[in-house]
Amino acid sequence: MTKALDRIRVGSAPDSWGVWFADDPEQVPWDRFLDEVAEAGYPWIELGPYGYLPTDPVRLADELARRALRVSAGTVFTALHRGPAVWHATWAHVREVAALTRAMGAAHLVVIPEFWRDPVTGERTDDERLSPAAFADLTAGMERLGRRVREEFGLRIVVHPHADTHIDGEASVTRFLDATDPGAVSLCLDTGHYAYCGGDSVRLIETYGERLGYLHLKQVDPAVLAEVVAEGLPFGPAVRRGVMTEPPAGVPALPPVLAAAQRLGVDLFAIVEQDMYPCPPGRPLPVARRTRRFLAACGA
Repeated sequence: MTKALDRIRVGSAPDSWGVWFADDPEQVPWDRFLDEVAEAGYPWIELGPYGYLPTDPVRLADELARRALRVSAGTVFTALHRGPAVWHATWAHVREVAALTRAMGAAHLVVIPEFWRDPVTGERTDDERLSPAAFADLTAGMERLGRRVREEFGLRIVVHPHADTHIDGEASVTRFLDATDPGAVSLCLDTGHYAYCGGDSVRLIETYGERLGYLHLKQVDPAVLAEVVAEGLPFGPAVRRGVMTEPPAGVPALPPVLAAAQRLGVDLFAIVEQDMYPCPPGRPLPVARRTRRFLAACGA
């Protein structure tokens, strides 16, 4: 009999329905996403890109309640490595998302660093590697953000390593964690992105478990990833190639990841993110159902 993972709270996100943007004709309408994520058996969701779901808190709360859904987190993208000059614009955006996140009763804000190349077109928009000064701006900016978000909204920021950003694989993730205050900055470990960038999720959980505040569950197709690396594909084209695959077909194996997270002895959200932008509107729901059944069989 599979041991129950009683510290793991499973959910999904608009990303698993092919949603990357607030408004895009290739994406499913927000109400269809809510209907289908509830139908697939996920009680928790993320807000996704700000503006995709209704931003009026009364309306959104009503839409969620009618489907017995709850919000685990909001998400923001930041470019804090660019220094104090971007703080005011960053905070204006974060404040909007944090307010809606708090109004929905959530306690986490997922923070994704800015891409160094456009995830859709591949156009290079920044240096691939940070200078020492830019890295110092990144860490100081994240700490400032974490403290301000906690003080004003009572939320915990969880920084999300991501392909084609300055926080991606083991070297950059551990360097970032070592350089930031654990009281201000926690980690959102995305198992797919970390594997995409060569990292070992179980080892990271076992080594930096006290920093882990949130999980994104995702898997990579190793054969497709080898093509992506060989061709130097940006993340968007890699997703269209099929680099992110439906569990349990890819890596990392999720049962050991979930077991390692359970051993930490703290409550953790584990939110499924099945990158598939763009996708036919009928594709996400069957995948979501199968993934939910798979996770249930793992004890989650």
